[in-house]
Amino acid sequence: MTRAALFIGIDDYPSSPLTGCVADAESLSGKLARNADDSLNFQCQVLVSSERTINKTDVISAINEVFTKRDAEVAVFYFAGHGALTDNGGFLVTQDTQRNDEGVPMSQLVAAANKSPSREKVIILDCCHSGALDDLFGSGANIPLTEGVSILAACRSDQGAAERGGRGLFTSLICDALDGGAADIRGSVNIPGIYSYVNEILTIWEQRPLFKANLSDLIPIRSANPSISDDKLRKLIEYFPKEDNRFALDPSYEPDAKPADPAHEAIFADLQQFVRARLLVPDGEDHLYYAAMNSKSCSLTPVGKFYWRCVKAGKI
Repeated sequence: MTRAALFIGIDDYPSSPLTGCVADAESLSGKLARNADDSLNFQCQVLVSSERTINKTDVISAINEVFTKRDAEVAVFYFAGHGALTDNGGFLVTQDTQRNDEGVPMSQLVAAANKSPSREKVIILDCCHSGALDDLFGSGANIPLTEGVSILAACRSDQGAAERGGRGLFTSLICDALDGGAADIRGSVNIPGIYSYVNEILTIWEQRPLFKANLSDLIPIRSANPSISDDKLRKLIEYFPKEDNRFALDPSYEPDAKPADPAHEAIFADLQQFVRARLLVPDGEDHLYYAAMNSKSCSLTPVGKFYWRCVKAGKI
C-alpha cells in the first residue's frame, strides 16, 4: 500500500502576507518523503503560493484527492497559512478570501478525513485559530471522529501560531520530532509521539497545541535513526533468559581490567548500549563501570522488559 501526503503553504495573501508557510510546507514534505536511512516513505505533493495561486477550489480539490486514495495506508493533509475564526466556525484561509467567504471550512476538512478509506488519516494545521477544530467535537456537535483519524493543530481556537526564525514554530518542532525527537528506541515515530514532543516544548510558549484522535493502533509515519539496532535487541533474551534475571558482573567485563577478556568486553559493550537506551540499570551503583568493578549485577528496566517480551514473542 502507498502512503500519500499533501502539503499546502501560503505566504502570498493579497493582504497580511506571511513569510514562513511555503518553507514550512516544503520542509515537512522533505522529512516525510524519505526515512532517515533514505528509503522511500510518503508520496508527497506540494502546493505553495510561490509557484501558483492557491484558491478555495484548489484546497478543496487537494483535500478530496489525498483522502480518496483507496490504496493509501496513511493519508496526510498539511496546511500552513492564515486561519480564521468566525461565527460560522474555523476556516483555512485561501488567497481568494473575501468577507463571509474566508476559505475552506475546517468542518469540511474533517468530514473528508472521516470518509477516507485509508487506514490512518492525519490532519496537521499550522495556522492561527487552528484549534477551532476542537469546537466540532464538543457538546452538541454532530461531527464524529471516525476510527483512524488524528488531528494535530498548532494552537487553540483563541490563539495565534508563533513563528521562530522566519518559520512556523509548530512545524519546526514537528520536523525535529520526525528527525528523532519523538522516536522510540527502534526509530519509529507516530502521531501521538509527535504531539507529546511538541506539547512538552511549547509549555514555555503562549501557544498550546491541540491533539484529537480515534486510533486503535499506532502506525509509524517515519523511521528515524534507532537508538539501538534490532540485532542488539535480540540479544536481550540471550543475556537475560528470564525478564527478571540479573546479569552478574565482575572486573573482567571492564575493558581496562587486566588480564583482558575480549568475550566479556564485547558483552559489556552491548550492556552499555542497553543502558544508554534506558533498557538496563546497574544494581546498587550509579554506573555500569562500578557495577563491574564491584562485582555487582545489572537488570532490565520496565522498558527493557517490554522489549524483552517483544523479542521473546518473535516480534523483533
